[in-house]
Amino acid sequence: MTEQELAKFVRREARLIDEKRFDEWLALFTDDAHYWVPAAPGQTDPLGHNSLAYEDRLLLELRIERLKSARAYSQRPPSRCLHVLQEPEAEKLDHERGEFLVRTPFLYTETRGDESQRSAATAWPTLVNLDGGLRIRLKRVDILNCDAALPSIQLFL
Repeated sequence: MTEQELAKFVRREARLIDEKRFDEWLALFTDDAHYWVPAAPGQTDPLGHNSLAYEDRLLLELRIERLKSARAYSQRPPSRCLHVLQEPEAEKLDHERGEFLVRTPFLYTETRGDESQRSAATAWPTLVNLDGGLRIRLKRVDILNCDAALPSIQLFL
């Protein structure tokens, strides 16, 4: 797996979120995957400390179903988002195990009606080579000001 292939995967993953192609986005995750947004800078443990989000695949599926529901009050009007990514960089390449850690700083904007919010963050996806393709085993997102009072994020960072 080359760094270019890893970067292309990360850019595609962000685009799927921006385009609300959530079922395709979810298909990028392994069955045992987690989506983690720590609540403190440098947090190392998602279970022993509070997190802004720590969701397994089932919880991600439930969130997606809620977002698609016409009855979701929080989605009237619907939220939209945009990720502006810096170039993804491979931090760890373990070709023998087929596991790769990528670092991607980004700016995130989410809007709903007249409201808009922005966050600066760094994504740290752990990608694995599974059945000849890349999949996400862990997506960690470190929000720059994660320890501040933050507005509710409706979509996915």
